[in-house]
Amino acid sequence: MNIEKIQARLAFLREAERLKSVLRSAHTSTGRAESTAEHSWRLCLMAMAFEDELAGLDLLKVLKMCVVHDLGEAIRGDIPAIDQGAHPDKSAHERQDLAFLTRGLDAALRGHVLALWDEYEAAATPEAQAVKALDKLETILQHNQGANADDFDYGFNLGYGRKHTGTAPLFQAIRALVDEDTRRRMQGGR
Repeated sequence: MNIEKIQARLAFLREAERLKSVLRSAHTSTGRAESTAEHSWRLCLMAMAFEDELAGLDLLKVLKMCVVHDLGEAIRGDIPAIDQGAHPDKSAHERQDLAFLTRGLDAALRGHVLALWDEYEAAATPEAQAVKALDKLETILQHNQGANADDFDYGFNLGYGRKHTGTAPLFQAIRALVDEDTRRRMQGGR
């Protein structure tokens, strides 16, 4: 590997660090706003935790998709799940931002990152469908676990991501459990 390639990858990693400061609408269990990087980390952990139930999937590809699925948000930030309907160009902007973020990478790595994101966005493969489902489920899990504002709309969880979480028995089972948690939160419980 040449020094220019190493320098370009370090520059990419320095820019990607911005994802640590991109805040989401959900909060951690201690009441601090969650970052997109934290969401991506727990999404990876979730995929690992259910690895035995994801038989037949390429787990390395799943984990890579988990890492890059929100990486474009390092540029313009996150659009809360509850507001995404008002932003029909979200996907196009996120793709543009990811292309900008990866602009200095060597063609092979840049192409790999963009292809993973495209595959995820299109839910074109079983791996992408799994990551889509787990992404929605992790978001709901965080909504339910977080110390959110008193006016937080927990009812949103009950409809969020159903298209993706109904695709396999594992995701349906997780969904049933997090929906129970949502109903408890709606009733004022923890």
